[in-house]
Amino acid sequence: MTVTHHLRVHRSDENLAREGQLAWTIARVATDPVEVDADVVDMIINRVIDNASVAAASLTRAPVSAARQQALDHPVSVGGEGATIFGCTLERRTSPEWAAWANGVAVRELDYHDTFLAAEYSHPGDNIPPILAVAQHVGLGGAQLVRGIATGYEIQMDLVRAISLHKHKIDHVAHLGPSAAAGIGTLLGLDAETIYQAVGQALHTTTATRQSRKGEISTWKAFAPAFAGKMAVEAVDRAMRGETSPSPIYEGEDGVVAWMLDGPDASYDVPLPAEGEPKRAILDSFTKEHSAEYQAQAWIDLARKLHNKGVDIPNIESIVLHTSHHTHYVIGSGANDPQKYDPTASRETLDHSIPYIFAVALQDGAWHHVDSYAPERAGRPDTVALWNKITTAEDAEWTRRYHSEDPAEKAFGGRVVIHFADGTELVDEIAVADAHPLGARPFAREDYIRKFRTLAEPVLEAEEIERFLELAQRLPELTPEEVRELSIVAKLGVLALAPAPKGLF
Repeated sequence: MTVTHHLRVHRSDENLAREGQLAWTIARVATDPVEVDADVVDMIINRVIDNASVAAASLTRAPVSAARQQALDHPVSVGGEGATIFGCTLERRTSPEWAAWANGVAVRELDYHDTFLAAEYSHPGDNIPPILAVAQHVGLGGAQLVRGIATGYEIQMDLVRAISLHKHKIDHVAHLGPSAAAGIGTLLGLDAETIYQAVGQALHTTTATRQSRKGEISTWKAFAPAFAGKMAVEAVDRAMRGETSPSPIYEGEDGVVAWMLDGPDASYDVPLPAEGEPKRAILDSFTKEHSAEYQAQAWIDLARKLHNKGVDIPNIESIVLHTSHHTHYVIGSGANDPQKYDPTASRETLDHSIPYIFAVALQDGAWHHVDSYAPERAGRPDTVALWNKITTAEDAEWTRRYHSEDPAEKAFGGRVVIHFADGTELVDEIAVADAHPLGARPFAREDYIRKFRTLAEPVLEAEEIERFLELAQRLPELTPEEVRELSIVAKLGVLALAPAPKGLF
């Protein structure tokens, strides 16, 4: 049965015991030897495939190339065998923290992997690169890797259920540092004291403002979760050496809650598995069929449906998307970001502009991870004209459904009202994306495999695609040497086409 950890700020003279601290409770969950349920194992396999899909599609993009070059410029640490880097040969390895960095950027670059949204939002698949890198480095098998990933998902998603970061303009990766550290702790079989110290440092070093997702969005958007994963690896290393971290990191009077979140009078109730309770959070997350911010997924599907019905686009006067508070203010017109209507905006900005995304999906009846963001596509005069007719509006009911804890009514879409020049209007709505577990076409294993094949075929040889899929689908049975082969190797010459920037290292 799930237990609730009540989190509040404590004065220093209250001397809050470790057993009462959230970081200790996280460590307790991470050390619980409970078995991983079969359906959770299956979903972990799906997400390992999903991460590799989106990493393959991003191998030649500049941020991914820069991160890969940084990793390649660092030698393997002396204490292990090192970890693989997406795209490189299996023999070419780097130290685990730099592999977590490079692979984390590759996974996040296209904003195309899994998501979980509650009080906060997250991409819990970001836990996989650092946990896998450590498993490869120290030589652990698939069973341990599965356990570590299950913990990473559980901790991040439970924090996301309870604690809003964006409300205070803190980037959501502040929940990822602790979860990745906890997942690595489970992977390595560390004791609660060590994991507790690692969680504290991982949180302390990964709290940053969310300006990285505001206005003119920079390439740091992809680097931010990779940085959190890298910091988690380093935090675990430091804690294993017996070093301590700021404490109590959440509850202290100068801690995260008091000064970065809801303040000294704040309290939260964080749901976590009870002792002996399986870690099943991953089953509440969902992946993306389309390469765009998750709140855009359902809107792309609705636009595609309207396109197929033959909506009269040239005669549209205005489109209003009635949606949740979060969608309106983060990726909608409520953000008041002029960049969301700028045809010359970066890809990172356009994938956080629901007016742009809805316009293109309505015109094309489809969404493509490259073509839909191309400068010539964004600058098309008819697209710009339609784009500027689209606004969003907060709707209280859609906000309520967005925050609902009932999976049957939790929704990420809204209602569209299209006004035409002849005075008529068209109204339609969608609650969840087609690929959502409750959507029109829920993603299953064959969909993850199809997504991988589609995104990998331009950059991987056919034999490499089959090799990876065969390994991934045997994940819990993999030997340590097979875990070290759980990566993707690009076709000869693919990485040579990518920019190879020189830096300090």
